[in-house]
Amino acid sequence: MPQRSPLLEGKRVLITQASEFMGPTLCEVFAEHGAQVIESDADLAPEAAAAEVVASAGPIDVLVANLAISAPDTPLTDIGEDEWREVFAALVDPLPRLVRTVLPDMVEQGGGKILVMGSASALKGMKRRATYSAARGAQLAYVQAAGVEAAPQGVQINLIAQNFVENPTYFPPEVQAHPAFKERMKQVPLGRLVTAREDAEFAAYLCSDHADCFVGQVFPVCGGWVQR
Repeated sequence: MPQRSPLLEGKRVLITQASEFMGPTLCEVFAEHGAQVIESDADLAPEAAAAEVVASAGPIDVLVANLAISAPDTPLTDIGEDEWREVFAALVDPLPRLVRTVLPDMVEQGGGKILVMGSASALKGMKRRATYSAARGAQLAYVQAAGVEAAPQGVQINLIAQNFVENPTYFPPEVQAHPAFKERMKQVPLGRLVTAREDAEFAAYLCSDHADCFVGQVFPVCGGWVQR
């Protein structure tokens, strides 16, 4: 049988926050699939940052908006303006800036892919996570609306809503070793964390030409923690 080409052969892929959240494994797996990976660790909170990152990356076929911030653990009545604005500045505000910067070039070149690495906290209520869940929910709603608008132009925008996925930002080894976390894992039907590579392999597929049919979709990757 002829050898199959890697999923992302010849694709130029920009991955944001490349050293955080899913960034390290995404970079590794995408490169294994033949992509030319452009890694960015720039702070995307400033208004001009997204355009600067995209300009320095050069032409791209795929944008992976890997956005993360430590989730505040705040009771509802204690959530202040600073917390709310900081979380939205990190997780929500960069998205439209990135999309409006990359979309015209993707349309001109005949298509492209935008994948947001989001959170299943937008799909299931969690105590003391109102700010974080609201921001992740805004990501989800944005992708659903932007996805249906960009699809006729040949660009697919989708989101992975993950939780209980191995990553250094939310589930580092010290968290995994804690007895309370082990007890919490009993809520997850899979019975273990999704590995970082399992998640990244799925992301690679969604960013490939094999996934042209997905439009504004939200894919839970959380070991069955939520069903949608």
